[in-house]
Amino acid sequence: MSQKINDFSKWYVDTIQKADLMDYTPVRGCIAFKPDGYELWEHIQAEMDKRFKETGHRNAYFPMLIPESFFQKEKDHIEGFSPELPWVTEAAGEQLEERLALRPTSETMIGHLYSNWIKSYRDLPVLINQWANVFRWEKKTLPFIRTSEFLWQEGHTAHVDEEDARKETMQMLAIYKEVVEGLLAIPVYDGQKTPSERFAGAVDTFSIEAMMQDGKAVQAGTSHYLGTKFAEAFDIKYLNKENKHVHVHTTSWGTSTRLIGSVIMVHGDEQGLVLPPRIAPTQVVLIPVGPWKKNPAIMEKLDEIFAALKAKGIRVRLDDSDQSPGYKFNEWELKGVPVRIELGPRDLENQQGLMKARDEDEKVSVSLETIVESIEKELATMQTRLFEKAKAFRANNSHTHIDTMEQLKQHLAQAEQNETIPGWVLAGWCGDDACEEKVKEETKFTTRNIPFNPPTTKHTCIHCGKEAAHTVWFARAY
Repeated sequence: MSQKINDFSKWYVDTIQKADLMDYTPVRGCIAFKPDGYELWEHIQAEMDKRFKETGHRNAYFPMLIPESFFQKEKDHIEGFSPELPWVTEAAGEQLEERLALRPTSETMIGHLYSNWIKSYRDLPVLINQWANVFRWEKKTLPFIRTSEFLWQEGHTAHVDEEDARKETMQMLAIYKEVVEGLLAIPVYDGQKTPSERFAGAVDTFSIEAMMQDGKAVQAGTSHYLGTKFAEAFDIKYLNKENKHVHVHTTSWGTSTRLIGSVIMVHGDEQGLVLPPRIAPTQVVLIPVGPWKKNPAIMEKLDEIFAALKAKGIRVRLDDSDQSPGYKFNEWELKGVPVRIELGPRDLENQQGLMKARDEDEKVSVSLETIVESIEKELATMQTRLFEKAKAFRANNSHTHIDTMEQLKQHLAQAEQNETIPGWVLAGWCGDDACEEKVKEETKFTTRNIPFNPPTTKHTCIHCGKEAAHTVWFARAY
């Protein structure tokens, strides 16, 4: 087993720090996003935001402080979040009359306001998204993946009926899948969460689940159909066409900066960060080599290539620092830059440059005449290559032949003995929470989701052996 997989958490944190994506702060579990780290989020944000607006959603902003009484209105919600809530109890030297929570999510505040905003069927649907920070006081933290404060988007919509709300729920899950697979080159399984794993207060929760290189799962995005639960709790009613007051049906959906952690864990290698071109803050780095300072024509050519790439909208950097070429190569590899171009006196004489893709071992010669086109092509090819590589890795570590606890335990023992990752297991589940809990207790495998399109259908429960009600992905998870 490689050192990376042997101590995956250490490799992960080292990779982030060497790539200069974040820094720790004096507040436990809270990190500072350095420019390259934040730009990764900006690219995710831009792609998501574009799609949200194309589907009729608008952005708004709601307060970070939420009165305690709001949480008491939806019992399941407060029970789900209570252990993780940080509270504000004092302001300006005085005790507050009512404690205020730093938002873990905004359903309650938004529910309160929607009850004022929505009066008639003409006001519906309400399609609002918020880009914000949220707080969940985590006991065990890992940068980007699980922190006490993190960045995210949360959509909150209100609809005339269940059909319209459920359509919204599935539409947003599909958008998440398209962005995570298309922008981040991370393959995901989409499906429905089991009751024990669904969002606190939801009727149904749906998710996209991604496999990391240590075989663990990351919940990459969720979309919830909330029914009328929050509408009843916050009295969100509208006058319908029949002149009757009825409750709206609501949804919520979210993705967060754990997507950055997922990119690192899915694509990184022994050398460090590997970024899919579409999300990389710097997509191409140009590096002069050899005695380039004595040969102005080298820099002139690189300036020309730089300008041509910029004109194409490609994010490019020209490294003309005094460091040695070897140092520069290493630095930009650590940062995960997708494509490196080297140009020296001999290259210029031969009218070609050397191109190195971050995920490939060999450099290739490219004609200076068509170098911009070659770079464009390589960026597109690498994006696809990374997705296909991640998909193949997932396929190789998705196990569909395990049907009993004995087989699962045997599988885990073999993985430990051979120092391989256990991956994910597709198994049957009878629908009983007790069986799901027993699997978790005995193996630390939790249900990830009930996939919409499982590779095969299971007929018996992995724990009790009774008839399976569902075919489910089980895995250890972050």
